[in-house]
Amino acid sequence: MTAAIFGSRHRSLLRPFQPEIMNRTTSGPAEIPSPRLPKVSHGRGSYLWDTAGKQYIDGSGGPAVYCLGHAHPEVNAAIAEQLGRVAHGYRYLFTSDPLEQLGELVAARCDGAFRNMVFTTGGSEAMESCLKLALQYHFARGEPGRVRFIARERSYHGNTLMTTALSGFAERRRPYEQALHPVGRVSAANEYRPPEGLAGGDLVAYLAAELEREILRLGPETVAAFVFEPVVGAAGGVVPAPPGYAAAVLEVCRRHGVLAIADEVMCGSGRTGPWRALAHDGVVPDIMAVAKSLSGGYLPLGAAVYSPAIAEVLQRHAGGPLTGHTYTGHTACVAAGLAVQRIIERDRLLDRVRETGAAWLAHLRERFGRFDEIGDIRGRGYFIGLELVRDRTAKEPFAPELRLHGRIREAGLARGLICYPTFGHVGGDRGDTVILAPPYNASDAELEEIAAKLEAAVEAVLSEVR
Repeated sequence: MTAAIFGSRHRSLLRPFQPEIMNRTTSGPAEIPSPRLPKVSHGRGSYLWDTAGKQYIDGSGGPAVYCLGHAHPEVNAAIAEQLGRVAHGYRYLFTSDPLEQLGELVAARCDGAFRNMVFTTGGSEAMESCLKLALQYHFARGEPGRVRFIARERSYHGNTLMTTALSGFAERRRPYEQALHPVGRVSAANEYRPPEGLAGGDLVAYLAAELEREILRLGPETVAAFVFEPVVGAAGGVVPAPPGYAAAVLEVCRRHGVLAIADEVMCGSGRTGPWRALAHDGVVPDIMAVAKSLSGGYLPLGAAVYSPAIAEVLQRHAGGPLTGHTYTGHTACVAAGLAVQRIIERDRLLDRVRETGAAWLAHLRERFGRFDEIGDIRGRGYFIGLELVRDRTAKEPFAPELRLHGRIREAGLARGLICYPTFGHVGGDRGDTVILAPPYNASDAELEEIAAKLEAAVEAVLSEVR
């Protein structure tokens, strides 16, 4: 790290909050569009500009997606070149160089643990494909009754009906609740907020035993898979599972013939440092979803990646996976992903995420430690969450009607900062967090600017609340 990150706090930014952007008047998802949102004009690197000429630094990579920032000339050139050849060679008629090359690249990033994948046009489709792969696998093995899934509280797995059912995210489920498929549910793996009465050292054993009880309650012969995020994103405000958790729950799954599906849509593709987020935990799931940072938002892209053991069963039974759609392996989209991943590799950006991310997290903890209302700052790599509390000792969240997360978002936008506030991780209707997920190639000076502007926004809003 250079001195830029640890330098001036930019106290001049601590001016009174002027609500230039107000897009919500009630608590709720901060990303819901509103007529009062600014209109984007263009982007370059870590910055975006609106049509009024105002500049914003993208401190969260939008929704943790823009891993190379905006308008990278090499990525744009690769997309333009592919469009000049053919935009889309239908996957069930043609393969293509970008499709094959990206498949090889993803397999290499997974250290040989996965060589088979279905490319999609986003994270929700990737997760839906993971579920269908699990169901097809059990059907092909003569266990068609394995149709149930287990997921955690305070999780988010996508926007299709089935991935919404999996998600333990009350606000995003509420309008669809009566139509959702029943899902087994276990506790969140959150060291900061463990189940009531549980000592921290007992958390992993408790969660593993809880998962086994849920499998037994449903009947092991009915359970297809356990689905979890290695680092919870939007639903919890960046919550890494405690050490040993992933290995413990995978052992439970394998004892009962239940597949383990890792949702790495937000935390994967290098966001936490290693390309696979679960590499940090030293384990390999059976099926894994990736998206967001796979193509960095340049074109929509995701993938459902699955183990050789699953691939062998699917190939023998039906010639391969039965999940797919019109835009599976869309040629221009995979060309975009290939360009993004090659740049990340060439510029050694995952090394930077690992090394700089750890130092930046330590710096943020020191910088924001002066606020009694910051209860926890956690994360891995360039995926960091700040949790706000009314009482640090009791971890008591702010009242929901204060809309603290939304006000911080608005104060950030007023100061030219994009961050990603979330809400509802405590009981479904309380709890405010802010996510930072900058581009992997953000400079030290840009990381300092993100921290300074967030500090200014937080101070302004807390001064009002106090």
